[in-house]
Formats: sequence, structure tokens, C-alpha cells
Amino acid sequence: MSDAAENALNFQTVSDDEYGSQAIKTLKPWEHIRTRPGMYIGRIGNGEHHDDGIYVLLKEVIDNSVDEFVMGQGRRIEISISPEGLATVRDYGRGIPLDKLRECVSEINTGGKFITGKDGIKRPFSSSIGLNGVGLKAVNFLSREFTATSWRGGQAARVRFQEGVFAGEEKFASAEPNGTEICFLPSSEVFPPFHYDPKYLRRRMQHYSWLNSGLSIICNGERYFSRRGLLDLLEAKIESDPIYEIIHYKSERMEFAFCHTGNFNENYYSFVNTQYTSDGGTHLAAFKEAIGKAICELSNKDLEYDDIRGGITGAIAIKVQDPVFESQTKNKLGNTDIKAGIITEVKQAIIAYLYKNPETKGQIFDKIDKNRSVRKQIQAVRKGAKELAQKSMLKIAKLRDCKYHLNEAESRRKEDEKRKCEESMLFLTEGNSAAGSVVTARDPETQAVFSLRGKPLNCYGRRKETVYQNEELYGIMQALGIENSLDNLRYGKVVIATDADVD
Repeated sequence: MSDAAENALNFQTVSDDEYGSQAIKTLKPWEHIRTRPGMYIGRIGNGEHHDDGIYVLLKEVIDNSVDEFVMGQGRRIEISISPEGLATVRDYGRGIPLDKLRECVSEINTGGKFITGKDGIKRPFSSSIGLNGVGLKAVNFLSREFTATSWRGGQAARVRFQEGVFAGEEKFASAEPNGTEICFLPSSEVFPPFHYDPKYLRRRMQHYSWLNSGLSIICNGERYFSRRGLLDLLEAKIESDPIYEIIHYKSERMEFAFCHTGNFNENYYSFVNTQYTSDGGTHLAAFKEAIGKAICELSNKDLEYDDIRGGITGAIAIKVQDPVFESQTKNKLGNTDIKAGIITEVKQAIIAYLYKNPETKGQIFDKIDKNRSVRKQIQAVRKGAKELAQKSMLKIAKLRDCKYHLNEAESRRKEDEKRKCEESMLFLTEGNSAAGSVVTARDPETQAVFSLRGKPLNCYGRRKETVYQNEELYGIMQALGIENSLDNLRYGKVVIATDADVD
């Protein structure tokens, strides 16, 4: 173990006097986010992983711009990232209210997405991925430089921060179109040297365009645009040829698409309010269940869901007014109240489509038959392997093993353990009664006992298959670990504790 690892495991004992009122500390919001960034953005990283913090910061900013598009405000988002990592995101939505710009980017739990409409104030966002009034503040507080500019009706406001601390603001007249621009450079006090990987940026931009048909995203000069939504996503994601034309459905609150391929594994993509839920959640569980229910109803049979869904590639995107995620990174949806509605809508849509497309229905049932056949073949193989393993276990069950073995000596770090490995031995006894006496008297750390059923076959000079066909000898061979060679010999000594008969 390294010195660093050992130090990490050493817990310092402190007295009761050291845990007094002076040990209690209250952090300002920006201090808390910088002290515990993982609570807000997950992993820190350097940009080599698609879930590293720099991508989460960028996502938090883009999400707000996408929320404007969802409300019908602004059909274009411009994104640029410099070689130094300075990111700029400009949308053409309504713009953050000018007199609240500073609060919206620096005061935790402040934003326009808490309005429910129940108090008579109209909701400014019917559905959004931004929820908690945290995301944009986290971007600010985790940045070395952060600037927010808002344009509304010929007027503009701009605020600047450095390392999360307010550095100035200004208001001015401007003929720029309405909208918001966020510019930030992740802090070197929080992040190690980093870079944005172009392939991860492209994937995120593609997801945004697929989930928001008609939205134009320009990222470092490259345009991302989709007219067919999840249909475009599935065509890009399917790894083998689809068996039939992709089934695609879209309503005001939901969109889904799926098809079977020649493969047998399932592959899904799920989204909530344009957020990619990489860990799924209740919406994905409902989608998968609805596919199974729809096919079962059409077949009038109680089919196995694994047979129905084997080989499916699918995607579902839903809009929810008040989504409940399991963490700030929003990878998994937890709303339970939406499940029944999703199942009903998806099931009805699939049944209606397949009634109108009987050829596709037949292709699906052919695929299910093939899946069933493959499943039964796999079950037969597994059964045979299980029976073989059980037989092997029965043979090895005659072995009362010890703790240390010769073939483990090199992996042991302590000299005492190495010595015990080298001292290990196997006693071969004749009958259970003799084995019982040896088991009682043995050292369980270094002495193992194998009980023979009478005298084994004398196979000296015979072919190797004779050993395999003899249960007793095959069991000894397994216990010793010498089936292939002596390199894996498990004991330093073998003691034959039987009668000294000539055979």
C-alpha cells in the first residue's frame, strides 16, 4: 500500500474538546459549491470522460437556452469554445429580466422556474430542465471568469464575476436582439488542466437537436438541426439493419421511436424535458413495459417480455411540468405518478400502428419467435453447464480445504503468509470415518483433507482419459489444481493417509 493510501486510511483520534462550537462553520453559497463541487456537477475530471464537470457546466447553460426554445422563444443557439476553454453561449429567447440578472446568476435557489401557476401568476415555463435555481449559479461559482449579458426591448444589462465573487455590472441601451449570453472559463482552482473533447460536444449538440425539432444549434461553426426528432436519433444510433421501418410516435407531451434489429440485446435512450437520463427511470421502465403489454395484447398470448424486446433499439422523450430527479446531475427520473399514463399512451399508440401495418406486425412476431428459440437454446446450454458445475461441486465437496495454498505464495505480501502457503499440505484419507479424525486434528490454515471412497483405481501407465473417467482421481486432480500442468499446484505436500497395501 502506498504512503498516500495508508495516510488516507489513518483516522486521527480527536478529543471531545476539539469538537466544540468553534468547529461549526457556515459557508456562503459560493463557498459551499466550490468546496463540494461534486454535489452539483458530479465528477470533476479533465474532459476525457463525457460526464466530466466541464460538460455539465456547459449543459447547465445550454439547458436554459433550450428552455426558451421550448417556450417558442428563439430558434437559434450559438456556442463557441476557445482553445483555452472559454465557453460562450448566446440564445435569442426572452432574455433574463434586467433588474434580476445579478440575482439569477449568483443567488442560490433564485429563478423563474418555481412559479406553479397556483398563486395566479402565469408560469413562464410550462416544462423545463432547469428546476432548482442552482445550475447557472454553479457555473458562476466554479468559473475563473463569468459574464452574463441580457438584452430585452432595446436595453441590456451585464454582470461579471471572478472566482465566484462579484466584479461589476453595467446597464446600457442596445439594438441587439433579445436574448441571453453566458460566457465562462472553468476555474483552475477547482478543475485540473482540461480540454473539451470535440466528439463529446458533437454528441451533446446532436441530442439537443434531435430532442428539439426545428432548433438550430451552431457550435464552433458546425450546425446541428433536426426535423424528425427521435426518428433521426434512432437512424443514427442503430448499429445493425432494422427488421422493419422504425415505429415513430409524437404527441404534445411525448415522443418515442423503436424497432427490432437482428441483434438480441436491448438498447434504449431516454429523455425528460430534453435532459438525457443515462440511468433511465420511471419513464423508461414504463416505455419498456408498454411495449410488452401492447405485443401481448395483439398476440392474445402471455409472451415473455425478454422475447418481445430482444433486439430492440428505442428512444423515449417526455415533457413533465415538475420532474423529480435523483440528483442535481439529473441522470435518473423518479416521478412515480407518470408511469400509468405513459404505459397507456405508448401501448395504445403501438396497437393502433400495428393494426394499420400488418406486415410490420408479422415481422415483429417472427422476431419474437426467433428470440424465443435462441432463449431456449441458451437455457439448455446453461442447464448443462449448471449440471456439470454441480457435479464438479459434488466431487470437490469431499475436500475440506485450508486457508493457504502453494500457488498463492507469490501474491502474499507478508513473509509469515508466504511460509504458510509453502507449508500447505493435502491429506488423502480412505473413507469418511478416517477423514473425520484427520479433520478434527488438522491445522485448518495449512492442512486440507480429501476423503476417498475406498481405494482409488491404480491407473499407473494408463491413458489420461482413464483419470477423467474415474470420479475419485478426477476429484483429486481438481483439488490439486494439476489438470493442465503442475504450475498451479495448490499444496506443497501430499500425504497419503491410507493403508499401506500393495495396490
